[in-house]
Amino acid sequence: MKKLICVKDVENAQKEGRKVIYIDNNTIVTPSAKDAARNIGIEFSTEQPISVCKENICEIKPSEAKVCDDEIDSEMIYKVLRALMDKGLLNGVMDILSNKPYVSEVDSTGLKVVRGSSVRYEALDTGNSNNKVFYQEIINSKDGSSMNAGFITIEDCNFDWETACQEIYYVVEGTLTVKAGEKVYTANPGDSVFFPKGVKITFGSPNKMKAFYVTY
Repeated sequence: MKKLICVKDVENAQKEGRKVIYIDNNTIVTPSAKDAARNIGIEFSTEQPISVCKENICEIKPSEAKVCDDEIDSEMIYKVLRALMDKGLLNGVMDILSNKPYVSEVDSTGLKVVRGSSVRYEALDTGNSNNKVFYQEIINSKDGSSMNAGFITIEDCNFDWETACQEIYYVVEGTLTVKAGEKVYTANPGDSVFFPKGVKITFGSPNKMKAFYVTY
């Protein structure tokens, strides 16, 4: 007996989030169903995806992945990504793909974990476009904090700065130089520097310096 695919079946597939409807030689697809599928981006395929399910996550064996026109079956990819997302295993990846400035995890208590290796830096306006100074703020009032915190990098340059609040810098790598008056101070990895509000200084680095900063 032939199986009939109509518009209702296509609509159900869309509600289920399916991108491909699998059919065989005993299936008849009505013209209206074909039009409906085309309009919402659903494909019909006569080949079934091959997968191995383990612990509720569909794991596709590379040797068994079905290829159509040099592309892996879209329905198979969708199922894998959906299963991983349901398990919370794609949160970091999705943050990166969405162009967020960093990957983080936030608890209902307000606790926040920022993945340092994911931080994307922005140029800091020092008044000189040739300066290689970049930063990214990762903690601020949006997190319910009265402090601001982030990372800053300075590469082979110097620039004048006046602190608008109290600032603390913890040098992670490289060398930080700070000129106050006529004296130059040097901070190396593991060193910390505190600046009161309203201090006029000159920041710099003879190499590439990275520091974690907190302002209040």
